[in-house]
Amino acid sequence: MRRVRAGVVVLLPSLWRCEDSWLRPFARYLLRFLGFIFWGMAAALACGGVFVILMYKNYRYLFQESFFSLLGWLAVAAALILLPTGVLAVSISVKSSRYQQGALMYLLVVLLCLEMSSAVLAQFYSIWMASELKSTMGYLVYQYNGTHSWGPGSRAVDAVQRKLQCCGVQNYTDWLGATAASWHLPDEKAHVPESCCKEKDSHCRGDLGHLEQLFQEGCLKKLEDWLSFIMLYVFWCCTVLSFLELLAGVSNGILMRHQPFHDLRILDSSTFF
Repeated sequence: MRRVRAGVVVLLPSLWRCEDSWLRPFARYLLRFLGFIFWGMAAALACGGVFVILMYKNYRYLFQESFFSLLGWLAVAAALILLPTGVLAVSISVKSSRYQQGALMYLLVVLLCLEMSSAVLAQFYSIWMASELKSTMGYLVYQYNGTHSWGPGSRAVDAVQRKLQCCGVQNYTDWLGATAASWHLPDEKAHVPESCCKEKDSHCRGDLGHLEQLFQEGCLKKLEDWLSFIMLYVFWCCTVLSFLELLAGVSNGILMRHQPFHDLRILDSSTFF
């Protein structure tokens, strides 16, 4: 029994040394690789954040009672923090430093918080905003009072229809319930707003007798598709980044475990005398 125990005691250090011989180099290479990936993912996440901010800016009247732009700013902030995080990851893979390793761990924790918050907001908006857009668009169409009106609701409808090249909520027939008198038109014929007209038809005045001059697809589906695409893009960027940051944290932890605290001698009694 004593010989067996002695053999085990001798064998364990050799196994640890064998493990260290490949584990530390692997952690260094993985951390360096992740550092370069972080720079590329920072650009991808920044694009997603800018898309969200621009969508809020272009369709602000539809999102005025929500914090929709917050998601964009969180994504941009995470992208900016990813840049120094990538620099630290590459630097640590070349030459380890306790201060750099601690800073990297701190930035990884901050990034995980930002990205988890962004992923949750993206999922929330993709579900909640779909129903809100339908009710808001329906209300704006009902309250519409003319193409040349200065009302914010009417201008918002015209802006959405021009930018998305659409007409109405579901389709152009949503405008059949509106009367010409409410738009201050000289006749009583059924019309759609001039913002439904195709740009190539300069003589279009929204007459339903010339459907070939009009956009016939509804705006709601286009808005929902665009919103769903942006939300999924941000969600998956944050999810993939969170997984990669966990790998970076594990790799950094392996390097920290094998590097003793040479500079920290707080408990050394000689430092107090």
